[in-house]
Amino acid sequence: MKKPLFIFCFICSSLFLFAQSSGDAALSLIPQPVSIVQTKGSLVLPHQLSIYTDNNAEVNRIANSLSLQLASNFYKVKVVPDKKPLAKAIHLYLVSDKSIPADGYRLKISATGVSLSANSPSGIFYGVQTLLQLFPKEIVNKDGHTSVKQWSLPLVSIEDHPRFGWRGLMLDVTRHFFTVAQVKDYIDQMVKYKFNMLHLHLTDDQGWRIEIKSLPKLTEVGAWRVERTGTFGTFPKPQPGEKPTYGGFYTHEDIKELVKYAADRFVNILPEIDVPGHSLAALASYPDLSCTPGEYYVSPGDRFMVWPGGGQHFYGLIDNTLCPANEKVYEFLDKVFTEVAQLFPFQYIHMGGDETARNFWEKDEQIKALMKKENLKNLDEVQSYFVKRVEKIINSKGKKMIGWDEILQGGLAPNAAVMSWRGMSGGIEAAKSGHEVVMSPTDFVYIDYMQGDASIEPPVYSTLRLKKTYSFEPLPEGVNEKLIRGGQANLWTEQVYNMRHAQYMTWPRALAVAEVLWSPKEKRNWNGFVPRVEKQFERMDAAQVKYAPSLYDPIITVSKKDSATIIVTMDTEVEGLTIHYSFDNSFPDNFYQAYKAPLTVPNESAALKLVTYKGNKQMGRQMVITMAELKKRAGIK
Repeated sequence: MKKPLFIFCFICSSLFLFAQSSGDAALSLIPQPVSIVQTKGSLVLPHQLSIYTDNNAEVNRIANSLSLQLASNFYKVKVVPDKKPLAKAIHLYLVSDKSIPADGYRLKISATGVSLSANSPSGIFYGVQTLLQLFPKEIVNKDGHTSVKQWSLPLVSIEDHPRFGWRGLMLDVTRHFFTVAQVKDYIDQMVKYKFNMLHLHLTDDQGWRIEIKSLPKLTEVGAWRVERTGTFGTFPKPQPGEKPTYGGFYTHEDIKELVKYAADRFVNILPEIDVPGHSLAALASYPDLSCTPGEYYVSPGDRFMVWPGGGQHFYGLIDNTLCPANEKVYEFLDKVFTEVAQLFPFQYIHMGGDETARNFWEKDEQIKALMKKENLKNLDEVQSYFVKRVEKIINSKGKKMIGWDEILQGGLAPNAAVMSWRGMSGGIEAAKSGHEVVMSPTDFVYIDYMQGDASIEPPVYSTLRLKKTYSFEPLPEGVNEKLIRGGQANLWTEQVYNMRHAQYMTWPRALAVAEVLWSPKEKRNWNGFVPRVEKQFERMDAAQVKYAPSLYDPIITVSKKDSATIIVTMDTEVEGLTIHYSFDNSFPDNFYQAYKAPLTVPNESAALKLVTYKGNKQMGRQMVITMAELKKRAGIK
């Protein structure tokens, strides 16, 4: 069995120092700073608290935001644009110090006050996020009230800066639409952990979510679909007479509002227009952009593509692609990218490029004529032709192009960047060819995947546990580190119907991604990370942010001894947990037998029931795995 978690608290390391108002809880900062030095004692803050700045406009804005977060029923906070020192106040100021790296900061809390300095307002902002985590969790209460009548901070000196410049989360707003207010809330949560990139997946088969004034049908038609609730991918297509009532889109004013809101928090927004595949919403609006004549609709989550498995290529039951041989497509995209480029100041536009079903292209006479005219040898080169033309359009708007790693097929566009999702290999190939790369591999950072056992998680394609995400290393050996811009986690929302579930899928795995992308690699330590995650859970509870407790649920492996005998092996991600189980239909607690060795499942049992405890406290959720499911996993018919 694993050693109890409490022995971690006795590890002598500067990574896990003592702080918070009681003075006896471990510092629980995520992401882990570059350097922490703590001394004994604490700073007790006055109820009339001042935040002093050097009167820089951006620093003043950060200070005003901080004052709102700190104000409570016991504390009054004011911002004073004056560099004069005052005891037991917070000082935010810019310096010219080349020893502080880009976006870095220095935070010093002494008995006389708090001093936070940086070369840039972004550094001040990131330092403030660290400072906020040193306050009691009650400061994040949704209602602004706290029972803590006396705030104190640990005496500590922190020097910190990010490892990577691109620290992102992708939010798919097409499969399910999220309002401006909800996206703002998502930004508020991500910046607490120093993310600086929000990738918005704005178009797909299930919806077109951005107003293009020169192409009004994209939102008149493409932003709406018939409503279905249940398991995505199993729904019937729209039936005659059904009205498309579910959806929504962002107006130009909405986008401008979001861009400013994000920029005020030092977050860039990367817009994605996913082409040539994933284009049913566009084709429903403008059917003449297809190679294949027919009636198109915005998909409500029906099965219009097939993934046979066994290494076979997927194919479409409907042609959901823009036609590379149709000049109208490039005129269409020129209009789209003109308006997108005007709305989003970030230097990159994402053109998608993934999962293009080409089975309709194979037989199309227009495609055959294009291949002959352009001397294209295969359909990879047809897509490459399309991607290169899209890059020229995007470049003409003063932007750089980035796409999913399929854009490598047939030859990469000359100046394109690659977002590597099908593992790390595409990113490695692109970097070795001199292209910039963002690492986003499915096996580490696809946070739409289940977080634990399928018996208790909402069903998706696969499972990705927190510990695996924490092991993500964005920088492969043998590539130019300057070309690896960073990484991001992706939240596809086929099965994410609302923001509460989006939060559940994001946290705590995004905490792992935040630390991987910000903190020095050598400081990564799973056993040290877990107790810090648990402290962040307390803060999320106070802030009413939902998260998954899956790290407390057991890892279950099912095999067979013979054609009729099932063996169950179990483990835990977190040290100090015991797994209790039953086969008798009752729900186990800590008085039930504890797992110690692989279990032979009684043939007469209806189900295996499980729960984890730490001492006398239940940590995991009650899990039920039926005999039918056990047999299926074991390969027994």
